[in-house]
Amino acid sequence: MKIKTSRDDRVFGVITVFTLIIVMILAIYPLFFSLIASFSSPQAIYQGKVILWPADITFEGYKKIFADKTIWTGYLNGILYTAAGTLLNVIFTVPMAYALSRKEFPLGGVYMKIMVFTMYFYGGIIPLYFVVRQLHMLDSIWAVVLPTMISTYNLIIARSYFLGNIPEELKEAAFLDGCGYLGFFFKIALPLSKSLIAVMVLFYAAKQWNSYFEPMIYLNTESKFPLQLVLRTILIDSQNALANSDASTVADKQQLVDLLKYGWVVVSSIPMLIFYPFVQKHFVKGMMVGAVKG
Repeated sequence: MKIKTSRDDRVFGVITVFTLIIVMILAIYPLFFSLIASFSSPQAIYQGKVILWPADITFEGYKKIFADKTIWTGYLNGILYTAAGTLLNVIFTVPMAYALSRKEFPLGGVYMKIMVFTMYFYGGIIPLYFVVRQLHMLDSIWAVVLPTMISTYNLIIARSYFLGNIPEELKEAAFLDGCGYLGFFFKIALPLSKSLIAVMVLFYAAKQWNSYFEPMIYLNTESKFPLQLVLRTILIDSQNALANSDASTVADKQQLVDLLKYGWVVVSSIPMLIFYPFVQKHFVKGMMVGAVKG
């Protein structure tokens, strides 16, 4: 049966599609420009020749980046920190969010207010550094993954999901069949929360992968640096070399630094671009289901 649409509905649909196309272009084009600019000569970029396609193709930026052997160590460290950190994030966030979503949990509202309080009032990096040092975690993977183990924002998202999608009637029915609290969580609540887990994995993995400030503060050994910190070091070294150059080579080295910046964006974005399609289906479903109740 064909559904008739009014003229206003068609106009609204056209405006919505047009708006979404504009938003998509604004979101995708900066990364696309970084990609084509990383293969283009700086002169072509300065002259405005690089818009939709690379111009005067060159691989000097990538040669400089991949010539440094530490980048492969950085890749492995970044993957390790991201995998370990995301695993701990999800293991602690999801059960905690589920517990805080249950009405029978004692002082659940008080705990939630304490967690939200940390979003507005932060002790600062210096007290946190002293805590990490006192726990003897400096220059180790634990200094990177443990201080950021639970994100209050993600905890609120997970709690809202459980409140809206795990009804009390389902729990009561499970309890009548002899299921306990742990059994209900592992056998019923978790299988029904695959979309939520996918959202948590993506949020935490993206945060862990793109993190460079915490490793910069806590890690001292270069062999333990993640990719973001390795790329930052390469870029800083290139800028220092530029500052110490004579006038005849400044222009050439400045062009190399510009290529490194674009190459840095591309190299650091590839893993997330590969990872995202595998969780896209669950990610979209999890975000939409958690936003609507009833």
